[in-house]
Amino acid sequence: MKAGIVGLPNVGKSTLFNCLSNAKAQSANFPFCTIEPNIGVVNVPDSRLEKLEELVNPERVMPATVEIVDIAGLVKGASKGEGLGNKFLGNIRETDAIIHVVRCFDNDNIVHVDTTIDPVRDKETIDFELQLKDLEAVEKKLDKVKKASRTGDKLALKELDVLTKVKLGLENATSVRAIELSEKEREEFVKPLQLLTDKPVLYVCNVDETSAVSGNDYVNAVKEVVKDENALVLVLAVATEADIMELEEYDERQMFLEDLGLEEPGVSKLIRAAYKLLDLQTYFTAGVKEVRAWTIHIGDTAPKAAGVIHTDFEKGFIRAEVIKYDDFVRFGSEVKVREAGKLAVEGKDYIVQDGDIMNFRFNV
Repeated sequence: MKAGIVGLPNVGKSTLFNCLSNAKAQSANFPFCTIEPNIGVVNVPDSRLEKLEELVNPERVMPATVEIVDIAGLVKGASKGEGLGNKFLGNIRETDAIIHVVRCFDNDNIVHVDTTIDPVRDKETIDFELQLKDLEAVEKKLDKVKKASRTGDKLALKELDVLTKVKLGLENATSVRAIELSEKEREEFVKPLQLLTDKPVLYVCNVDETSAVSGNDYVNAVKEVVKDENALVLVLAVATEADIMELEEYDERQMFLEDLGLEEPGVSKLIRAAYKLLDLQTYFTAGVKEVRAWTIHIGDTAPKAAGVIHTDFEKGFIRAEVIKYDDFVRFGSEVKVREAGKLAVEGKDYIVQDGDIMNFRFNV
């Protein structure tokens, strides 16, 4: 699963990407420093994995991961190809969710493409370009649907109704994710179009060090403007996070965080937020060879979860042996969980819960 970092030039996207992935993407004080998208595979921080490692003492530990893509800064006119716009918009289309970085700090030494600091205007600039591109895609689809609807086809008439509603919303500068539609309408008629503004979004308010804990007026303005968008908002001092990541010693990092009044690095919160944004959750396998976190969608059944390990596990699924994480920690081992009668045997309809520790029985 992929989350793409977007925003105007010089808002801190590449610095954030470097913090997240430790892949040193070039960052500099001029627009279009990033042209080809940088891609990093990021471990999802999870204290449960550390606890399982402590209890099981395996040969290796494998955390869950999310792919993060650093996409170059968009500018006005991107939807018409300005500033390599078509290429960048194409990169966004390939992602599953958007991490939208907005600049919420003053610094005369870092130029802003629009000269003044206004995160709401910056957000709307990006939104406008994405909405224009979506409008283009919807209008193209509507032309085809109108022809089919003239025959009286009921499905085409329903699609016409939904896409007309989406078109009107986009024309009124409303992102598709904020347009009122039923889940069925979205799934059937909107999802296949892969619209940019239908993707779930996390707004990252990039602040200075003094605003890292409680935010500032810029952050408050962003929160107010996105309150009806069903979006997540995270406050992050990106330059400070970069300084923290430069420290090699864990204790030094913790001291730095404590001085700022923070409990953990903001990037850890961001990775977990991106995971949530992508509608993902984790289950574990725990044995002496390996303790591993596996990534699945919320609502996946046991066979679907088994298929993440190997397709044969899903095809030949017989049953799943499930231990709740809290029970594993309480009793200290799989053997003791079994003895306490806390191991559940589940079938094909079992909906996997976040944190389940699972063993699969299958036959191909």
